[in-house]
Amino acid sequence: MNFLKSIFLIFVILFSSAFTNQKNCGELPPINKLIVTFVKANIGKKVGRGECWDLAAQALNQSGALWDGVYVFGKKLDLTKDCVFPGDIIQFENVQVQYTKQNAVYRETMDHHTAVVFSVDENKNMILAEQNTSDGGKRVRLSEFIPGNVRTGNVYVYRPVAP
Repeated sequence: MNFLKSIFLIFVILFSSAFTNQKNCGELPPINKLIVTFVKANIGKKVGRGECWDLAAQALNQSGALWDGVYVFGKKLDLTKDCVFPGDIIQFENVQVQYTKQNAVYRETMDHHTAVVFSVDENKNMILAEQNTSDGGKRVRLSEFIPGNVRTGNVYVYRPVAP
């Protein structure tokens, strides 16, 4: 990870309070706050077996959220219409992203991957908390996700449901 990206992610961790800069989205649901608190407490640590799914599953269970225990993490959202909040769960299925950085084209593939939304900006670009990644290993780390970079596959976003 390059130096500037490291500084940016440290800034997000230290100065974010589960923020969303989307307009007209309302307040962050209390259950989402609990999930973000769980994630913050586990950044840099291995959650469960270190699988990507373990982070979302344990965050949902610790917060008392209602979910099916498999891959329906709450109420399914429409990424193009609904507000996305920190603490929402994101599921990638056969997703390929492509982006350009410093005149180089990068491609990443996420065949089947689960992450927790850590923060969201006004364009629905996100910082995700995830583990079991090629560059982060089995420990929770933060990474940038820009939905506009998705070229193929499906991205599902779920809002945790309170009991």
